[in-house]
Amino acid sequence: MNLSSSVVVIGGGPVGAVAALRLAQLGIDVTLLEQHADCPEDMRASTFHPPTLEMMQELGLLDALDADGLRAPVYQYRNRRSGNVIELDMSEIADLTRFPWRLQCEQYKLARLATQALSELPNGRVLFQRRLLSFEQDEKGVSIHVESPLEIEHLRADYLIAADGSSSTVRKWLDVAFSGFTYPERFLTLSTAYPLEECFDNLAKVNYISDADEWCVMLRVPTLWRILVPARGNETDAELLSDARKDSVLQGLTGTQESITTYHRTLYRVHQRVADSFRHGRVLLVGDSAHLNNPLGGFGMNSGIHDAWNLCEKLRRIYQEGADADRELDHYDRQRRNIAMDFVQAQTISNKKAIESPDANGVSEMESHLALMLKDESARRTYLERQAMIQSLRRESEIA
Repeated sequence: MNLSSSVVVIGGGPVGAVAALRLAQLGIDVTLLEQHADCPEDMRASTFHPPTLEMMQELGLLDALDADGLRAPVYQYRNRRSGNVIELDMSEIADLTRFPWRLQCEQYKLARLATQALSELPNGRVLFQRRLLSFEQDEKGVSIHVESPLEIEHLRADYLIAADGSSSTVRKWLDVAFSGFTYPERFLTLSTAYPLEECFDNLAKVNYISDADEWCVMLRVPTLWRILVPARGNETDAELLSDARKDSVLQGLTGTQESITTYHRTLYRVHQRVADSFRHGRVLLVGDSAHLNNPLGGFGMNSGIHDAWNLCEKLRRIYQEGADADRELDHYDRQRRNIAMDFVQAQTISNKKAIESPDANGVSEMESHLALMLKDESARRTYLERQAMIQSLRRESEIA
């Protein structure tokens, strides 16, 4: 089968699905390719920041996400040993955004909403069970070859957007350097329906918990609590995913000796990497194919969606205003790569270092910093703007 489309997007996760839907709504013919039979039920990302919520509203998806998610205007930093709690309230920046909260909702729900909306548009096409084999580009477009359940299919497009994740086939075919580092420890995530809120006083829906022995993050999604902890380097995969390790983490948090049921146990490596270029002729990288960071702060999925939003506007100008393609796409590369390097990488590295580096009294660097900041309204607002990713989009608009 041979198909043609103005733009082909590889990857039906939240970033690829948003990119494809946005292009179709802008009047650009687009085909989205996903190798699985449905959008993968990935539990990693679950936080939507205010600028992303504004984008979701423009796409017409916010009401459905809001109905299926949890609003979290308050988040906490807790010291497990001292019991000290520092609370930040995003209502302080309500003058900067219509949505002064984080929305807690699993990322796959966005991907499925977006692909459904895309399939209902006359200029949108979603093809599942399509695995990328190869592609070639020339002066006029990109030829893409994919494997379907029945045959090898060939697509022709003006542009190819790679939203195919951290192990991006497109990035590998382009032989793009993915500079940065991988943390020596892995991260373990657990999800449970156990009422953790009953084990803490006034527990928020988003919590960063410091401890000299084992820091953790506790996030509430609509039906479950998700817990993230660093994995010890000398433990095998089997030990880390075992009931014994699960019980050690959850019993340490709850104080109970009962065996708590979990619904997901996932072990993964964490990277801080940025592709050396996000633009390679007519092939553009977005999301995890372009940059990876640790999950502290919830910046990964959000920054990927911001990549897609920026790129779609550049393509709109190319198609509808006759803007110079090289100038627009090079601008996308400069803006989003600078944000990935100067904001997302720097902030997530700082967030991890701060929560895991207690002093002799067990007080983390972040706890000490926030305790002082609570007394300084200007500093506190700046911090909230940065963590809400308002500051990063402001900075993006300043990059020529």
